[in-house]
Amino acid sequence: MSTRDMEYIHMETDHVTGLPETMGGGGNPSPVTAYGVFLGMKASAKETWGADSLSGKKVAVQGVGHVGESLVRHLVKEGAKVTICDINEEKVKQLAAELKVAVVPMDKIYDVDMDIYAPCALGATVNDDSLARLKCVIICGAANNQLADETVHGVEVLKRGILYAPDYVVNAGGIINVYYELDGYNRERAMAHTENIYQTTLEIFRLAKAQNIPTYASANQLGEQRISAIGKIRLSY
Repeated sequence: MSTRDMEYIHMETDHVTGLPETMGGGGNPSPVTAYGVFLGMKASAKETWGADSLSGKKVAVQGVGHVGESLVRHLVKEGAKVTICDINEEKVKQLAAELKVAVVPMDKIYDVDMDIYAPCALGATVNDDSLARLKCVIICGAANNQLADETVHGVEVLKRGILYAPDYVVNAGGIINVYYELDGYNRERAMAHTENIYQTTLEIFRLAKAQNIPTYASANQLGEQRISAIGKIRLSY
């Protein structure tokens, strides 16, 4: 969907975000989503290699739609070696020509020589079949529900020594951006809030390591604690 679609929905209801900036909205939230994923990936690099630079790292990006394309641009600018795939062949050709990234067929992305796997399309791509093929040490992308079964594959990535950056943490930039439309959109505040994804991701890794639990579990734990805390504040009024 696009900001134009949001305009039409807005003709029927005020309960819509993602409006064009000309209407007081935040515009397309996809670039902010991508920026948050990029920050989460840098935090993952920091945890894995001791430095958050992605220069020279091999990143396989599955899906180059609105979010995936923006992520690829961040990675190329950082100096990463990027391989992409997508069902939209024209989009892939355009990006390959413009950004000089490598291209593989959709069914070959799991076999690429990579440091980081970035799923940015369908969910459940981290599953029994893909884990048997993936050569990465980090999984960090924009797709929702990346683990086919978090209780199974969240544990399996830990066993395999793969650092998983929980999807709903690193892809939160888009929802952060539209949140700031609710009380008068402010781009600077939205971006500043999105930059917190870096530290939040590191905190999740710290909690997971301290308790020897999968990162999805430490993310859920932290989220539940925040929900409980805000609930107690509201009850006090």
